Amino acid sequence: MASTWAKRVGWGVGGVVVAVAAYLAAWPVPIQPVAWTAPAAPGYQGMHAPNQRLARLNIIDLKGEVGPEHIAFGKDGKLYTTVLSGNILRMNPDGSGQEVFANTGGRVLGFDFDAAGNLIAADAIKGLLSIAPDGKLTLLADKVGGDPIRYADAVVVAQSGKLYLSDASTRFAPKDWGGTFEASVLDILEQASTGRVIEYDPATRATRVVARGISFANGVALSQDEKHLFVNETGKYRVWKIAVDANDLDIGQPGSQARVLLDNLPGYPDNLMRGQGGKVWLGFAKPRGAAIDNMAGKPWLRSLTLRLPRALWPIPQPYGHVIAFTDDGKVVADLQDPSGAYPETTAITETADRLYVQSLHAHGLGWLPNKP
Repeated sequence: MASTWAKRVGWGVGGVVVAVAAYLAAWPVPIQPVAWTAPAAPGYQGMHAPNQRLARLNIIDLKGEVGPEHIAFGKDGKLYTTVLSGNILRMNPDGSGQEVFANTGGRVLGFDFDAAGNLIAADAIKGLLSIAPDGKLTLLADKVGGDPIRYADAVVVAQSGKLYLSDASTRFAPKDWGGTFEASVLDILEQASTGRVIEYDPATRATRVVARGISFANGVALSQDEKHLFVNETGKYRVWKIAVDANDLDIGQPGSQARVLLDNLPGYPDNLMRGQGGKVWLGFAKPRGAAIDNMAGKPWLRSLTLRLPRALWPIPQPYGHVIAFTDDGKVVADLQDPSGAYPETTAITETADRLYVQSLHAHGLGWLPNKP
C-alpha cells in the first residue's frame, strides 16, 4: 500500500513538473525577442559615485493624485504637472492653489508650451494633443504616414513652431497592454527597436519621421541652437544627438546626422528637460539590473521570463538618480538617493530657486532648493 501510494505521489509530482516545464517552454508570449549585446554596466563609480544629494526631498501633497511624470511652467507662472488619473494639475510654485486644468482621458507623459500658450501634450493613449489656455482639447496628430502613433511619450516645441514627438514603441501601445509601464517592459524586453521621433508642423499639419530604429524612444530636448534633438534610447542606456532635418533616418545606420552623445549609462534614461545655464536634465526611471543585461543575448530566456508571475520579473529595485549634461555631452551634475524613497526619478524641472523632481509613480511632488 505504502509503495503504491508513493508511486502515485511520484507520478503526480512528475506530471506537475512536466506540465510546468511545458508551460515555461511553449506558452505564447506577446514579445518576439531580438538578441543584442549589452555593454558591461559601469556601476556607480567615477562621476556617478553614490551620493545623497537627492535624499530627504521636500514633498508637495498632490491630494491623492499619483505620478507627477512631467512638470513645466506656463506663461501664467503656474506649475503644471501630469498625473496617472489623466488629469493635468495646475498650481502655484509652492504647491498651493491646486486645481485640475484639464483631463485628456488618457495619460500625458510629456508636454511643452507653444508660443500662444497652448499646452502641447504627448498622451500615450490619445496621441499628440493641444490644450488651449481655457482647457479645450484638440487632437493634432495620432498617425504619421497613415501609421498610428502608438506610444506618444515626450514632446518639445521649437522656436519655429514645429513639434518633435517621441513614439516610444510601434509594437506595444499602452492602451492595449495594461498601461504605460507594462508596455514599456514588453518593448524593452523584446528589443526590436521600433521607437521613433516624429516632427509635426502646425502650419501644414504634416507629420514625418525624423529618426527610427530606437529601442524605446523616450525623452526629447532641443540643443540650444535648435539644430539637433537629444533623444533618450531607454532600452539601450544611451542618449542620441540627431539632426532635426534628418528624414526617416535609421539610427542603426546613423551616418553624419546622428551620433551617440552619452553611452552605457548606469540606468534607464527617461525624461529630458532643459535647465538653466545650458544644462539638460536627465532622469533614470530605474537602475540597470544584471539579470536583464545577462539575458541580452538569450532571447529564449526573455520569453521564458514573461511566462513567470509578474512578481518574479527581473525589474530592478528603486534608486533615485538624475544627472545634468551640456550640449557636448559633459556631465555637470549628479544627484542620487540609493534608498529609492522617491520612486522613478524621471527628470528635474529647474527654476532659479528650486529643483522639482519628476516621477512616474510618486504620491507627491518632490523638490529641493536650487543651490549654486
